[in-house]
Amino acid sequence: METIEIVASSVEEAVERAAAQLGVDVADVKSEVIDESKGLFGKPGKVTVKAWAEAKAPAKAEKAPKAAKAEEPAKVEEAPVEVATTEEEKPKRRTRTKKEESTEVAPAKEEKSESEGSDEPQGEVVASEEDAEKLLTILRSLLEAGDMRAEATISEMNGRYVHIDIDGQDVGFLIGRRGEVLNSIQYLMNVISARQLNNGVRVVVEGDNYRQRRAEALGDMARRIAAQVLDRGEEAVLDALPAFERRVIHQALVDMEGINTYSEGEEPDRCVVIAPAG
Repeated sequence: METIEIVASSVEEAVERAAAQLGVDVADVKSEVIDESKGLFGKPGKVTVKAWAEAKAPAKAEKAPKAAKAEEPAKVEEAPVEVATTEEEKPKRRTRTKKEESTEVAPAKEEKSESEGSDEPQGEVVASEEDAEKLLTILRSLLEAGDMRAEATISEMNGRYVHIDIDGQDVGFLIGRRGEVLNSIQYLMNVISARQLNNGVRVVVEGDNYRQRRAEALGDMARRIAAQVLDRGEEAVLDALPAFERRVIHQALVDMEGINTYSEGEEPDRCVVIAPAG
């Protein structure tokens, strides 16, 4: 169980901030006031609260869900993975038609189509120190303009990719529920990179190891669902995911015998399908 300490002007504000940082609903946060001080000269006081997410029952997805009719797939919501007590995305299941089988995208092509920035120059593109410093300065300016208590640093340079880590008191807000804010920041930085650098350099923005934890959770989920697909002989359609998270699913199952993966749909509703091979 993850426990954090939040300093705020009221218990309610502390609980709301803890919920955002833990990636859970306010109702799921348990708190305990460990320090409280009154403000001077009319200034608001401060309260220090210890908060944690209430443990949840194991996700029902572990039990093989009933097959849904192809024409009426069950609506599935993606659950957050930023805390230990999360629920995984529940797959929609269906039986493939002959038409779908004939138009299936080969896994090798799928990997190529979902490479980040596939429409930009690749190959010999290598990010320079100057590129990285320009991008870092831009991101720091954005954080400062938003009055965010967070610091950005370059963690790695790999080919054309510049990896920037964000850390600090407000990092939970910058990650957001299910990583939505972090993904938006990364998208914005890549748009800026394309406009200002125009050389194919890309940015990967990380916060509090969220992407690493998210990738591990997605990989575990994909393997569990793939085992159910093998058992039932039916496809499982996952919830819509961004391109870099779909690649995590493909890579997690690339060596699993009897399983194929491909993506279908249009952005931003494009999703991964886990299917029996053959």
